[in-house]
Amino acid sequence: MLRYLHILIFVATATGEPIGFNSHIRPLLSDHCFSCHGFDSNSREADLRLDISEGAFADRKSGSAILPGNPEDSLIWERINSDDPDDIMPPPDHLLRLDAKEKELIYRWIKEGAKYEEHWTFIPVKKPNIPNLAPHPLDSLVRQKLRKLELDFSPRASKETLIRRLSFDLRGLPPAPEEVKTFINDKSSDAWERLIDKYLADTAFGERFAWPWLDAARYADSNGFQGDRERTMWPWRDWVIDAINRNLPYDDFTIWQIAGDLLPEATLEQKLATGFLRNHAINGEGGSIPEENRVNYVFDMTETVGTVWMGLTLNCCRCHDHKYDPLSQKDYYSLTAFFNQTPVNGSGGDPQTKPVLEVPTQQQIDKEETIRGELAKIRIEQKTLAAKLAPQQKAWEENQRQQNSQWKSLKATSITASDKGLKFEHLPDHSILSSGSNPEKATFQFTAPLPKGKISALRLDALRHTSMTKGGIARSDSGNFVLTRFEAHLIREGKPIQPMKLERPIASFEQGAYKIATTLETGNTLGWAIYNGTSINRDHAAVFHLSKPLAVQEGDQVKIVLRHDSHHAQHYLGRFKISITDTAKPSLEEDEQSIEKLLTIAPDQRSQEQNQSLAAAFLATHSEYQKLSTKITSLEAQISTIRKAAPRVMVMEDRKSRRKTHILAVGSYQAQGKEVEAITPGLLPPLPEKENHNRLDLAHWLVSPDHPLTSRVTVNRIWQELFGLGLIKSPEDLGVQSEIPIYPELLDWLSADFIESGWDFKKLIKTIVTSEVYQQSSKVDSLALERDPKNRLLARAPRYRLPSWMIRDQALALSGRLIRQLGGTPVKPWQPQGLWSEVTFGRKKYTPDTGENLRRRTLYTFWRRISAPPMIFDNAKREGCEVGTYNTNSPLHALATLNDPLYLEAARGIAYRAQKIDPKSILKTAFKLITARDPNEEEFIIIKRMHEASRIHYKQNPAEVTALLSAGDLPITDQIKPLEQASLTSTILSLLNTDEALTKE
Repeated sequence: MLRYLHILIFVATATGEPIGFNSHIRPLLSDHCFSCHGFDSNSREADLRLDISEGAFADRKSGSAILPGNPEDSLIWERINSDDPDDIMPPPDHLLRLDAKEKELIYRWIKEGAKYEEHWTFIPVKKPNIPNLAPHPLDSLVRQKLRKLELDFSPRASKETLIRRLSFDLRGLPPAPEEVKTFINDKSSDAWERLIDKYLADTAFGERFAWPWLDAARYADSNGFQGDRERTMWPWRDWVIDAINRNLPYDDFTIWQIAGDLLPEATLEQKLATGFLRNHAINGEGGSIPEENRVNYVFDMTETVGTVWMGLTLNCCRCHDHKYDPLSQKDYYSLTAFFNQTPVNGSGGDPQTKPVLEVPTQQQIDKEETIRGELAKIRIEQKTLAAKLAPQQKAWEENQRQQNSQWKSLKATSITASDKGLKFEHLPDHSILSSGSNPEKATFQFTAPLPKGKISALRLDALRHTSMTKGGIARSDSGNFVLTRFEAHLIREGKPIQPMKLERPIASFEQGAYKIATTLETGNTLGWAIYNGTSINRDHAAVFHLSKPLAVQEGDQVKIVLRHDSHHAQHYLGRFKISITDTAKPSLEEDEQSIEKLLTIAPDQRSQEQNQSLAAAFLATHSEYQKLSTKITSLEAQISTIRKAAPRVMVMEDRKSRRKTHILAVGSYQAQGKEVEAITPGLLPPLPEKENHNRLDLAHWLVSPDHPLTSRVTVNRIWQELFGLGLIKSPEDLGVQSEIPIYPELLDWLSADFIESGWDFKKLIKTIVTSEVYQQSSKVDSLALERDPKNRLLARAPRYRLPSWMIRDQALALSGRLIRQLGGTPVKPWQPQGLWSEVTFGRKKYTPDTGENLRRRTLYTFWRRISAPPMIFDNAKREGCEVGTYNTNSPLHALATLNDPLYLEAARGIAYRAQKIDPKSILKTAFKLITARDPNEEEFIIIKRMHEASRIHYKQNPAEVTALLSAGDLPITDQIKPLEQASLTSTILSLLNTDEALTKE
């Protein structure tokens, strides 16, 4: 920050610009004063605020801290220049000291009137006027300042450098040889623009820009914490890639991920997008407290949205007011209220905690569509057949009626009960209705004549009646009954001659352990019951099969004994009916819906449902129709299997009842304070008036044109991806503590243009890369190096190391072995043994994949949260939201790129590829593949010396040839001798580890 402030001071001095509060003074006061004299009232000393003019200008006993126009009489000037350790400010124990240049800056500012300004990022975005200094607006804005400093742009980079730069920036991959050749030979004025359009349309574009989004979204394939159980979130990752590739407007990209589930008639895609918020770690450790976990997840969602879209360090006010930004603890918890409405319970037992969404893969979708196409054809065929058979239904119905009903109800001649106060009424349908007293237990004896013929089964119907409890089937308080015993006795010539042997009882419903089978057991106190909370509101039935059919003679009778001896008082049948059948396989159809019952209803009196039931029964008798039904059932089962196999992804949804949100003292879930509503911070434009704002309101608010942060934050991060450093170097913090950009007009012009374009992501990138600022060479002259060693003035292109994932993808692409498959389940390339076991106490073991999965883009590598892929040395850890860029110079990275089987195999693959392109110049071709240019004479001499040294070494050590060529699974070619293969591999591996190969120029 000090170096940056000195640049600002230099710029202000060199250009004659007035000293501005935002650009020059606020950073100084923020670093040195605001922690004790800022927004946070709890940490404020001496009741003095320096972050607002009212506090700084206030008349105090000892005078005003700042007197505009009069630095000598301002207490702040007196204190920062004091020699007394009790008076000097900042105090002696403060880590940062004001140097002479910074004090002079404060003096000049006070002298010029000490004008305070609202922090620039909290002011709505406006498109600034563009000086007419260049055809491109970005170039005009930058050149205006450079000229005042006697600087200018570096020359345009070579075409070889530009295509390599653009390919990595837009695709994360090196350019193909044919692309380089075409671009270099293209002399047209729009060659650069057409190359940009080509790369923007490449599917690799979505993969490249998905990477920083996954970092920000804390995407991983496991939950984190000690258990670190695997999860399925990759369908959301694939959605991100697709959304970027099809250039989904950034406002929709935002709204869908924050509140897609709340959109009217939300699609599966919009619901899936909300997986962004559910990417947080999940605590499944033993002893963790679900409610504490749940609250922490809400914190995570809130702070992630604050970082990604607002560039504010909201976590700083979880426990207290922000020390620098005008954000209170109440503001923080008002934001958490938007995310506090999910039904997530905080338990870690299930790695896919609800709510979840079934998201079929494209392969599953295609397969289901194929099956549905077959289903549609068969259903048409079946419908045609049904229409053809329909005229035959009338004759079938008549035939069914003539065959008589399956069940014949018995008309009782006698019905008695163990309690003489019980009365019985014979109803017209032959059912028996009980009334009178209501004993605790009861046994009924039902006697009726039997028609001559044969009996194969008995049926007991438990029927509803308005006189029963709740219009149900019994008189107990619950409306339930418990039949403990069912007996049937044959009476011949007036005497009982034998009990009927009953077996295989079945019932329409059974209540838990109260099974129908227990009614045939002696001494039973359970019996048959039917209550499940609702089933008293429907009829029930039971069928008892005879062990063998009974031949009935003229004059035979049957006596049915119904015992109700359970410990549940008054649980006996209220209305019942006894029926018999001679059918070999009697059915248990409910009385009102039985085919026999429906056949008694005149056709013009039947309901649509009844007509459909009869038609189905009729069609079921035709074999051809049934064959089609069987096919339909099979295909529907296949669809069900596909859907069960579909990945289940954690997504967002809100509870039906709104959960209250409270300020939590020191962020503790147990320390609930004042209740707050879901509203946005007061320092930003307000939400439209409405009761109970939700996530959808928040999402729309974030992308409203007058929101000052979202566009700036996003543009700054895109600039960071293309230049290695944002216009503001702290992408996670655009608050008061952040630096002021040297080019605020540049950031605001791009931000305003981004909004005006309809939040067009690809247009934003194209605007930047078509500028001269982007196309400069990275070479620097002595004056620019002296005045701007960090290149914050943009007088040259940046030069920095590629991220680890790009270096790995580059090796795969250069070797011609990269698998360009989009999306899919995570893959497991080679990594050293034992890494997972070490961090999981031996519970998780890493087994590398084989075949093509070893050569997928690094984006698809399985990301275990507590053990990230070891080839990644410079990336976000994905434990929380991170939006910065990281560059490593760790020696461990060089060890990986020199020894990892992937790089050894890639070097050999490049040799094979170069041999196919030009067998007479393998080394030159390999160099050009790697750097996109030809080596100069001096470079080629060095390369040949390296190659010759390798050849001599391997000739003397033949065993090492075999070891080197066996690395990886690339088949050994017979087009090059093994010794030559080894020496070429070693030389090309060295080329892959040169600065030029590892660096973006």
